Amino acid sequence: MILRRAFSSALCLGEWSTAISSFTRNSSVLATKHGSGSVIARPLSGFCHYRSNSKEEQKEKRNKGLTVQAVRCYARPIRKKQDFPSQLADLPPSLLKKEYAGIQCANQTDDLVKKLLTLELASHKEKLKIKTEQMIDMVRRNPTDNGSTEVQVATLTVNIRNLQEHLHKHPKDKSNKRRMLMAIDRRKKLLKYLRRTRYDLFENVCKQLGITYTFPLEYYRKATRRWAAKKALCIKVFNEVRKQRLAERLRQKEAEAVKQESAAKEESPV
Repeated sequence: MILRRAFSSALCLGEWSTAISSFTRNSSVLATKHGSGSVIARPLSGFCHYRSNSKEEQKEKRNKGLTVQAVRCYARPIRKKQDFPSQLADLPPSLLKKEYAGIQCANQTDDLVKKLLTLELASHKEKLKIKTEQMIDMVRRNPTDNGSTEVQVATLTVNIRNLQEHLHKHPKDKSNKRRMLMAIDRRKKLLKYLRRTRYDLFENVCKQLGITYTFPLEYYRKATRRWAAKKALCIKVFNEVRKQRLAERLRQKEAEAVKQESAAKEESPV
């Protein structure tokens, strides 16, 4: 009853120190029954409290049997991310949208209508379309070119840079990371093909779009006994199959020669 009253009064007032002091003062020992009605007094230990500022209070608590627990700081330091350069930063807000670019009276309207027609209130998707058109205009062969290798590289470049900017803010987005890696692999294949067929166009595309082409790494694998034995077995099987196919071709040629000879004998007059 004494303990319950002390804690209830202290908790109502929000004073934890009062509760602890009254608890230690009223019950310095815990009484437990042992055997046939005998009572053994055990000192109170293991009770934890936060560390106070004054050293005298800490000494008093140690003398009373209270253990002092240091307050640990579990908060992690906040690291500010570096600003990632956006590819849409060079688009001026006064630029007209794609569908209103050919209208002459668009610049003569009210300020509110101009905001709706320009990129000032445009969405990210609309800005991305205009950026894609600008990148395609840099590398397209003619005004009607919409599917050449250079146009595909420009479209993939805009998509890759957009996903890189998104992943810088949300690094745990695994699905978009997979899409970005697939787009990078696709662009590598297109650049490799363009470099092999039209080297002048390959240099122009890399220069206009700001792409740094790096050669793929050579295949390297650590030679182990298992790998060497498997390779030797594969080579042996390949050679055996090759010999069997060669023997089969020779038999077919001999059979065809015999047929031609027999046909020639039948056709020849007796």
